[in-house]
Amino acid sequence: MPEAILRLGTCGPGAFLGQHHVEAAARLVRLFARAGLRQRVTMSYDPARVGKSAGPAQADLADSAADARRVLNRLARLLPADCWNMLVDVCLYDRGLQDIEAQRQWPRRAAKLVLRIGLDQLASAFGLDECARGNDRRSVQAWLPERPPMFQDPAS
Repeated sequence: MPEAILRLGTCGPGAFLGQHHVEAAARLVRLFARAGLRQRVTMSYDPARVGKSAGPAQADLADSAADARRVLNRLARLLPADCWNMLVDVCLYDRGLQDIEAQRQWPRRAAKLVLRIGLDQLASAFGLDECARGNDRRSVQAWLPERPPMFQDPAS
């Protein structure tokens, strides 16, 4: 989990980020890891990779990685560009907010607000909300028949 998200989201009830924001960021990190998009920093000695191109072909990807890439692509199209870029920089590449503000020449604390807006959009795309709401349309149904009471009241 990125340090910036943890610092902003775990300060109690008055935190800048809610628990649903932190969960949305964690899901994005897991999705990115499953997609296999991290750059390799060491040599691969896998004999299956010798003689192949630098990147894996689409046919060589596992179904879960291809599905994760499709979901990431859908999220990138769904979210505003600045919000998506902020989420990628902070959640996936673990860049600091001050570095991002300096690189993009944004005013102080602008990255924090864009991150919050992006996490709001991401949480709603994942179907997360501030508080959990259950399904109250129907009552609980038991699959066992109703049992008679084991002990009779002596007063009756």
